[in-house]
Amino acid sequence: MGTEYEYTESVSSNEDKAEQEGVQQVEKFGKLKRFLYECKIVLRVTKKPTKDEFKSIVKVSGIGILVIGLIGFLLQMIKQLLF
Repeated sequence: MGTEYEYTESVSSNEDKAEQEGVQQVEKFGKLKRFLYECKIVLRVTKKPTKDEFKSIVKVSGIGILVIGLIGFLLQMIKQLLF
């Protein structure tokens, strides 16, 4: 009789695992669906920048890259001079 109980317990735990995996797959699909919906909203709200906006974005980005590069170069030079 003890083995019969163990068998039914293992079958029910396998069924529980299968059910949990199914629920997880549904949750993943729901998350993907929500992400795609949010992407659709963002793309609807955004607009193509004008030529002037694009130029100013490129200038600011370029200046930022140069500043970060200059800081890295100066730190490297100081490191080589001290060590």
